[in-house]
Amino acid sequence: MSRAEGSGATGVDPQQLWLRPARSGRGRKPAFSREAITAAAVALADAEGLEAVTIRRVAARVGAGAMSLYSYAPDKETLLELMVDHVSGELPVTEPLTGDWRADLKAIAHHQRALMLRHPWLPATLTTRRTPGPNTLAFLERALAALRPSGLDGAAKLEVYAQLTAFVAGHVGYEIAQAAVASSPERAAAETRYLAAVAADGHHPELAEALRAPGRSLAPEATFARFLGRLVDGLDAG
Repeated sequence: MSRAEGSGATGVDPQQLWLRPARSGRGRKPAFSREAITAAAVALADAEGLEAVTIRRVAARVGAGAMSLYSYAPDKETLLELMVDHVSGELPVTEPLTGDWRADLKAIAHHQRALMLRHPWLPATLTTRRTPGPNTLAFLERALAALRPSGLDGAAKLEVYAQLTAFVAGHVGYEIAQAAVASSPERAAAETRYLAAVAADGHHPELAEALRAPGRSLAPEATFARFLGRLVDGLDAG
């Protein structure tokens, strides 16, 4: 395994990555750019999953040798950082805020969910610490501006944004898993029979009562909105 295919245990220097140019301006103009390399990696992850993203596969997509990509992305961890910030550029940062910080926070969460559904590999990359690049910082700035009317101090606003992002990432992972179950009627029926049997065994009265309650919409958008409402409406702005 080459150094470029590793898991990124060496870490990423954020100043080196984001505050210095991708390449020197001297010499012959390169045949490809960091932007093109990152876009190729994102397309590969969208099509085949994150496991398919290797320096060699990305190099093949842009028509380059793997060694020539090292100056742009010396390892997979760096490539993941670039990919996360690249897709974060799809998030809107110029729409006017309403001044209702809870409504604005919910809108931010819906944008995050839509982004993660377009790029199903994204939630898994957010389970480890990422260094915010320019696109990520632009959206963070918008979220902090949305939270200004809340009266929360700076540290609390950062915590709320982290909590919101973690919720969205976890929920999208749940949605993807549920969609896999729904695509298999046999599996869904088996799970329904199992829960019915457990509820009837007399040992789980609370679960039995919960399952007898009137059902609610299972549409993904409606489910997300309910869960998000419980989170955001319960935030303490004191």
